[in-house]
Amino acid sequence: MQKSLSVYDSDGSTFAPLVVIELVSETKEEAIAWLLNRVRDKQQDGGDGDGFLSMAECQYIIKHGLDNLRAKDEAHVPGYPKMKLYPGKSVIRRMQSKGILVQVFPLHEKEELKRLSFSWFKKIKLSFQPLDDIRHYFGEGMALYFGFLEYFTLALIPMALIGIPYYLFDWEDYDKFTVFAGFNLVWCTVILELWKRLSASLAYGWGTLSRKKAFEEPRPGFHGVLGVNPVTGRAEPLYSNAKRQLRIYLLSVPFVLLCLYLSLYVMMIYFDMEGWALMIHDEEPTFWTGLLLFIPSIIYAVVIEIMNLIYRYAAEFLTGWENHRLESTFQNHLVLKVLVFNFFNCFASLFYIAFVMQDMVLLRQSLATLLITSQILNQIMEAFLPYWLQRRRNKKAHKRMIKTMEDKELPLSEQVKLEADMSTYLGTFDDYLELFLLFGYVSLFSCVYPLAAVLVVLNNVTEVYSDAFKMCKVFKRPFSEPAANIGVWQLAFEAMSVIAVVTNCALIGMSPQVKSYFPESETQLILWVVGFEHFLLASKFILTFVIPDVPKHIQIKLSRLEFESLEALKKRVRKPQTSVWISWVYEVYG
Repeated sequence: MQKSLSVYDSDGSTFAPLVVIELVSETKEEAIAWLLNRVRDKQQDGGDGDGFLSMAECQYIIKHGLDNLRAKDEAHVPGYPKMKLYPGKSVIRRMQSKGILVQVFPLHEKEELKRLSFSWFKKIKLSFQPLDDIRHYFGEGMALYFGFLEYFTLALIPMALIGIPYYLFDWEDYDKFTVFAGFNLVWCTVILELWKRLSASLAYGWGTLSRKKAFEEPRPGFHGVLGVNPVTGRAEPLYSNAKRQLRIYLLSVPFVLLCLYLSLYVMMIYFDMEGWALMIHDEEPTFWTGLLLFIPSIIYAVVIEIMNLIYRYAAEFLTGWENHRLESTFQNHLVLKVLVFNFFNCFASLFYIAFVMQDMVLLRQSLATLLITSQILNQIMEAFLPYWLQRRRNKKAHKRMIKTMEDKELPLSEQVKLEADMSTYLGTFDDYLELFLLFGYVSLFSCVYPLAAVLVVLNNVTEVYSDAFKMCKVFKRPFSEPAANIGVWQLAFEAMSVIAVVTNCALIGMSPQVKSYFPESETQLILWVVGFEHFLLASKFILTFVIPDVPKHIQIKLSRLEFESLEALKKRVRKPQTSVWISWVYEVYG
């Protein structure tokens, strides 16, 4: 049950509701009144922004205000003596943790959503995504994700086109893959540098390229003793950095190391299963024992996905417990934890097969099985399962209203109830993580399995449509997040590209074609591979500096904007000084 405000303001005028705050049905009236008063305390006089701010930006402003509702002198939530408060505690988070406040979510705009759905995914066509419309409805962060997904898919097409003939004609000729590995090295560097330029162009068009983060507000989950920020002079929670570092190094780091050990242990079990399946096949090679060879890799791929999912929630809990002040810092620590484990969990077995066992046939088989199985599981988890759960949840309660919603406008109360039951979108973190792992499969080992790029292209095409469908039909509308780029994920992809250089150089050095040039000295081969790898890394970093992150014409526009802003500021400062000087001259000289 929703405790909701009327669509009439206190002065009798109507307004368009933007955000829903859902409370449990038995919420005490004094708690509701207190929360409303605290929300109104945050309001300031000003225009409504009609035509200036998009609806997504208005909803973001509301969320910012709700997130920064902090307890002051209240000892507890009114009506709930046992629900203690202390200065600086987030009011919204406290009420959510105690089960009074169920959820806060922005409402969909039905007409805008219908137009966006039609141009985005309802018609399957070979065209670019409507990124400007996505940005207007969901915000810059979401638009940049879909822009990167589209760009990554298009960038994979050359790799896929080269990989198909390699797979068809040179499947057993491992020597030829050294050329493919060389192309891979150039590809993974160039596409990331060009994406920076495209990202800057998009952010400039959306007005977020020069967005400053110097005075980022404390995140909603941050808690501490209420004090004064020495920079802003405003009251906000303060927490000792020494306590935070103790939590990180005494618990978080050991936990990550323990998880890496468990991942290594599971990997060794997988190799035992591979050996068992191979032994059975060698004793009596049949069609069924041939299929048995793929079973260990499939089971291992499923276990990897389960371990990644469990670790994801554990890492989020630990990062929240570390009590980081800023959302950006929280995300950086969470991304670091998740990437270290996921990279090790997904790729450790491939590195072991490639450089310890040096079995290229098994490497090819394992890579293909892991990639295909993970893609199938991701499609089930991200597309079919949410849609099926949503249909099952609403089958009885909203069967009649779904048809009504498609044909004519629903009453506001029915729309709120319908959207309140929809699944909650948890952000782009998992989506970027999936692309990061796919980028790893392609850039690290695709030279031994050239069809990897083809499979990733097919996956990404379906990902565009399934993600668009989920955002418009399955999930509640998420709050928008202003963004100038893809953030820490850019650094993650660049780190993967550096690892790809080392990996591909090592694979090239292991090829019989290259070994034939050094028949008598393995040391010379190693020195040659290391020297070639250093040369490529140096070239990569030189290329990073040669290709500017921001296109020249945008740099000129930004410089002109800064110049005009300074000139306007000078004129504004100069006018009062001029009037004072004239007044002083008049007084002195009559």
